[in-house]
Amino acid sequence: MSTYNESTVKKSFLIFSLAFILPLTSAASVFKIKVDAPIHPITSEYIRKAIDRAEKENAALLIINFNTPGGLDTSMREIIERILSSKTPVAAYVTPSGARAASAGFVIAIACDIFAMSPGTSTGAAHPVGISITGQPMEKTMEDKVTNDAVAYIKTLAEKRGRNMQLAEDAVRKSFSYTEREALKGKVIDLIANNEQEIIDHFDGKEIKRFDGREELLQLKGSPIVEIPMTARQKFLLTISNPNLAYILLMLGLLGLYFEFSTPGAILPGVLGGICLLLAIFSFQILPINYVGLLLILLAIALFILEIKVQSYGILSAGGIIAMLIGSIMLINAPIPELRPSLKFIIPVAVGLSLIFIFLIVITIRAHMRKAFTGKEGLVGEIGVAQSDLKPEGKVFVHGELWDAESTEGIPKGSKVKVLEVMKNLRIKVTKT
Repeated sequence: MSTYNESTVKKSFLIFSLAFILPLTSAASVFKIKVDAPIHPITSEYIRKAIDRAEKENAALLIINFNTPGGLDTSMREIIERILSSKTPVAAYVTPSGARAASAGFVIAIACDIFAMSPGTSTGAAHPVGISITGQPMEKTMEDKVTNDAVAYIKTLAEKRGRNMQLAEDAVRKSFSYTEREALKGKVIDLIANNEQEIIDHFDGKEIKRFDGREELLQLKGSPIVEIPMTARQKFLLTISNPNLAYILLMLGLLGLYFEFSTPGAILPGVLGGICLLLAIFSFQILPINYVGLLLILLAIALFILEIKVQSYGILSAGGIIAMLIGSIMLINAPIPELRPSLKFIIPVAVGLSLIFIFLIVITIRAHMRKAFTGKEGLVGEIGVAQSDLKPEGKVFVHGELWDAESTEGIPKGSKVKVLEVMKNLRIKVTKT
């Protein structure tokens, strides 16, 4: 009897323990990432890998905190494609106050299962900006094609997500922006929330419609919020993808290589210049580069070098400065200012670097024109004293040494002489001064 009671107590205790523990362990995590940068290949990789991890760890929800001015169409579409195929529901959250999800950020947010905004934020302004290879805006026909394609794309996303298609279209076609209250009233977003916890509390126990049409019940109660930071590699790439930094790396790289080629054997300028140039090239794989602009910068360097060989009276240098400025302005062919170097940064750097090149050119030219002080050439023009009568040959003392010399005129001993030429067999030709 006692054995039975003891066994029953143990079973009851085990059942009670499991009943208490299972709710604690079954609550899936809510993952969170922060995108506080333009939309480009690095932010695209960050978001897509976060979705991969959320799926792998069976997260209940992935919240993307957005504060972005927009970015590249190709990266935007990569992100949206991954969001639409995600097994884990994805929420876009524009935060903190003062943040925005503009342009590509707005389209990505429309594509998410949940779209929320903090008080004091904005979204919209998604009109596509196209730039031709010359750096100028596209012609109207092509611009209309791009705009119509973007409108069709966002209307499809808005319809599938049950959002206001007209407001979504106006954001693309007319560049309209919306405050959080306008967006909520117009049924563009689902919620105004002060923090992620409010999103969790609001949608816990509610069904959402996934992009494929199926209904999914969100069970978020008690879910811990786990932030997924960028990896060290992603942080590094995000840093060098800054257009101002990419531009200065290119300029330093070219300057370092110029130093190395103009003074062979210096080594350090060449090593540092090579590293900077490789980092700049890597940055250009992330940023949309206008190769005409890059060629203009290389042309400027070539013109500066030619100034050493050709006496153009400054014409080549002036052409180099102009090519450097135009090429720098055209260099990064991006749709938003945040992905282009600032003119306030470009102009001082381009002019300053041009002046450095010109300064180096002037020094080189002066060095080539300067009279030699060593070797045979160093003797020409030197003043000496005849140590014997030159009839026409004799001895002269020049430059601290006694030389065999000859002259076309007779020169008496003790007279001052000037070296005209260093001849073969270490003889010099002189004249009386």
